[in-house]
Amino acid sequence: MSQSRKHWMINVVLVLVLLAFVGVSVVPIFEAFNQTPSSSQKSTSTRSVSPSSDLKSKLENDAQGYAQVLQREPENQTALRGLLETRLQLLSLGGRDIKGVIEPLEKLTQIEPEETKYAVLLAQAKQQIGDKEGAAQAYRSVLQKKPGNLEALQGMVALDLSEKRPEAAITLLQDTLNTANKANQTQPGSVDTVAVQVLLGNVYASQKNYTQASSAYDQAISKDKQDFRPVLAKATLLKEQGKAEDAKTLFTQAAALAPSQYKDEINKRASESSTPVPTPTSTPKQ
Repeated sequence: MSQSRKHWMINVVLVLVLLAFVGVSVVPIFEAFNQTPSSSQKSTSTRSVSPSSDLKSKLENDAQGYAQVLQREPENQTALRGLLETRLQLLSLGGRDIKGVIEPLEKLTQIEPEETKYAVLLAQAKQQIGDKEGAAQAYRSVLQKKPGNLEALQGMVALDLSEKRPEAAITLLQDTLNTANKANQTQPGSVDTVAVQVLLGNVYASQKNYTQASSAYDQAISKDKQDFRPVLAKATLLKEQGKAEDAKTLFTQAAALAPSQYKDEINKRASESSTPVPTPTSTPKQ
């Protein structure tokens, strides 16, 4: 793997870990679609084919039942949610019918427009099948209603970066921060400015703009000195730059500030070896 590719993957992992810390749930579609069984899991599944087959058959029957209800009652929310849940479970068992979840998701987003989790799932499903414009529209629809929605922000940023549009991602996050005070006055807590600032730093880091990344993390730290998330982000950045001692200090600080359920993950990250990434003299183009 090339050095630039390795560094990109490191930053993708950092984004996901930090978003997990800020409370963004793992989206079932991504979890199911990207799941690759290990050799031990394959061995286990080989020994227990019958239960897995039985569960799959049950889920397929359940999905068929919900689909029949929807033929009679196209807007039956209970049936729509049931169909979505069973198809997501089928994906978790190794299915690849991403399109199967799009129809109920589109219907649910129309019927329950304020339930933004459906629009986020719809965006990610469309992204998985290659409908990037449809995914972007779904993310934007969420952000129009809730500019601080972290799942939609992370999804839109990831989409922009995959399309080599880092400036669009940066602009989105900066605009979110610029309007955060007004949004939080209208609806307190609607924009987690520390989390958005950390995500902005991650985008800069993914572009190897370490100076601006560090500055973004410092601004996040200054917003709340008791928040471990930007401290962890900066520690990871320093570690990847080969500044092991400075990183160690921040990892220790992050672990001390973090809730107990995150301490092991932080300590693990601190102890992992890494290859220093040379600091460039200018921001490379992608």
